[in-house]
Amino acid sequence: MTSTFDADAGVVAVSGLTKRFGAVTAVDDLSFTVTPGRVTGFLGPNGAGKTTTLRMILGLATPDAGTVTIGGVGYSERPRPAHHVGAALETASFHPGRSARDHLRVYAPEVGVPDSRCDEVLSLVGLMEAADRRVGGFSLGMRQRLALATTLLGDPQVLLLDEPANGLDPEGIRWLRQFLGYLAGQGRTVLVSSHVLSEVQQTVDDVVIIAKGRLIRESSLADLEKQARPAVRVVSPDAEGLERLVRESGWLAQFEAPGIAAISDQHASDVGAAAFAHGLELHELRAAGTNLEDLFLALTSEQTS
Repeated sequence: MTSTFDADAGVVAVSGLTKRFGAVTAVDDLSFTVTPGRVTGFLGPNGAGKTTTLRMILGLATPDAGTVTIGGVGYSERPRPAHHVGAALETASFHPGRSARDHLRVYAPEVGVPDSRCDEVLSLVGLMEAADRRVGGFSLGMRQRLALATTLLGDPQVLLLDEPANGLDPEGIRWLRQFLGYLAGQGRTVLVSSHVLSEVQQTVDDVVIIAKGRLIRESSLADLEKQARPAVRVVSPDAEGLERLVRESGWLAQFEAPGIAAISDQHASDVGAAAFAHGLELHELRAAGTNLEDLFLALTSEQTS
């Protein structure tokens, strides 16, 4: 099964979305847009409102205010929604005695696809050799692949995945990163939630960051990276020479000990060139700036505090 995707049909538009549970506001006037052909990270600490938002996108929860459309249409308005939107919102449950192929055969009639589609998606996620194995013997990574295969049964243009990298080992995360990139490259819209930016940092193209149900940041990952401040850690046996270099260069630096400095707002290449020009011997020169995870934590902690 192959599809030609319409770019406009893959746009997910969230506008003024609000959801309350009693006195608790889980989602608060939230607006953002997710576009096709890119992997978007939907990020925020646990309890930020990510899963509630995804449930409202799918019509599983009714918002108190605001709207959600997928390609200009509400999810429930589509006659065959599973052929346009695939979602995995919670840890998938599998009958341990059922094979991977039989698991998919249970869902195929509900989605409205023939049994032959089951083998297609098993092959797509690299599980064809394990098609007849019982799911009870699957590793966590294999279960995650089977959950993705289930999501892809209807060949949807839009994929909503809640914490798909949760618990995966480095090999599983590497496979997931490559696979999601492949799906986005086909023109699909891929929205991936996570509470840890570093878990999906090498996977996503764009980020939507929320905290306490409110939008904190919506941008490309590249633009977010520009906000992280660079810094350089320098170690020299010539403590006086290092202090003189910092003073004459006008750098902002914090000295951890004689001959050891953390220089702010500079790059290692520039500091190294300046040290060479001054004849300063260095024993260590490395980037030590604010990484994206630190920035993510700072952005979300400001809101939660």
